[in-house]
Amino acid sequence: MPMFQPWKKNGGFDGNVLDLHTAVKDGVLGGGDGEAVVVVADEKKKLDLKKMISELELPEIPSVFICPISLEPMRDPVTLCTGQTYERSNILKWFSLGHCTCPTTMQELWDDLVTPNKTLHQLIYTWYSQKYVLMKKRSEDVQGRAIEILGTLRRAKGKAKVHALSELKQVVMAHAIAKKTVVDEGGIFVISSLLSPFTSHAVGSEAIAILVNLELDSDSKAGLMQPARVSLMVDMLNDGSIETKINCARLIGMLVEEKSFRAELVSSHSLLVGLMRLVRDRRRRNGVSPALTLLKSISVHKQVRHLMVRIGAVPQLVDVLPCLDYESLESALFVLDSLCLETEGRIALKDSVNTIPNTVRLLMKVSEKCTNYAILILWSVCKLASEECSSLAVDVGLAAKLLLVIQSGCDPALKQRSAELLKLCSLHFSDTMFISKCKLTRTIQ
Repeated sequence: MPMFQPWKKNGGFDGNVLDLHTAVKDGVLGGGDGEAVVVVADEKKKLDLKKMISELELPEIPSVFICPISLEPMRDPVTLCTGQTYERSNILKWFSLGHCTCPTTMQELWDDLVTPNKTLHQLIYTWYSQKYVLMKKRSEDVQGRAIEILGTLRRAKGKAKVHALSELKQVVMAHAIAKKTVVDEGGIFVISSLLSPFTSHAVGSEAIAILVNLELDSDSKAGLMQPARVSLMVDMLNDGSIETKINCARLIGMLVEEKSFRAELVSSHSLLVGLMRLVRDRRRRNGVSPALTLLKSISVHKQVRHLMVRIGAVPQLVDVLPCLDYESLESALFVLDSLCLETEGRIALKDSVNTIPNTVRLLMKVSEKCTNYAILILWSVCKLASEECSSLAVDVGLAAKLLLVIQSGCDPALKQRSAELLKLCSLHFSDTMFISKCKLTRTIQ
């Protein structure tokens, strides 16, 4: 592929084509004495090299383009007397620090002049410009395709509408520029308008899959917060495919973040039941994290907490604790701690047979934040039924775990809470009995 046309010193063309492979093989890149002049195609459309490098963000770049000092692509390569090439600003900084050697070879320099490596500069420029032009063309093609599909979607009916949505979803999920194009072309309004009480699940699932991948502004979220649209999302969260359920949970989560959001929209028995089904699904675990993330967001509302307790969410969350990953554990414990704000929540936690053993097991095992939530939950339960719960907690190793927290380097407030819980538990034992139950061997076991 012709990229450069090297000219002889006397002005004649030598007939050879210089590309990256040839330049490296023939050692052209090590020079820079000004004897070789390169001609870049289409000078009228010359692009800024710095802009191209920053926008392309290519994962693989020819090693000869990388400065040995910064390990970043060079924009102004210069060559030392040792034949090594560096980015000008990097080598000048090296010299300003008092070094008189070549950073790569550590040879002492007999000449501190730096010579612009014009051949390498033009090679870098042409390589990046070709990549950049190709990227721009692909972006324009993607933009055009997204606009075309949106136009089709505005006119489509029946199965054609589902087909257009499916195509648009594929383009949006594959290209960041398509996401921006859909937003800029008013696509959010077009897609949101498809969500109504009469929308089929086939249309709704495709529409929601697109919306959840877009950057929604406040007006877009306000439009989606209409009760009928939220109701459709809740229906599909219960009856859709696992991908649709996850997308519905995420989209509702995006709406919850909005300041104008109203708690009544998520104070729904059907929504909470659907989320708890996702949390308990042992076969498809990819829905657990989105469901718990949404539960964490909505559990700050009192009416939601009351409803969660009534549908039996407390024992269900307690029972899945051993099966959760670290991120999901934090969300689940946050929700359980939030439920402790309600009297019926604390009673439900006390009545759940696995609350104490499952939470004690998590102390000092996952993260400081999880330990903090677990201690708050245990405090609420033990405070509610001190003798009954404290005895059980100490029997499963709580005292030893609390001693570890107190002696650790964690937050002082957490240590203080641990000390208070330890004191509460000790009230129902003789000193000798309590000391024996604080043996650290229980924690190790």
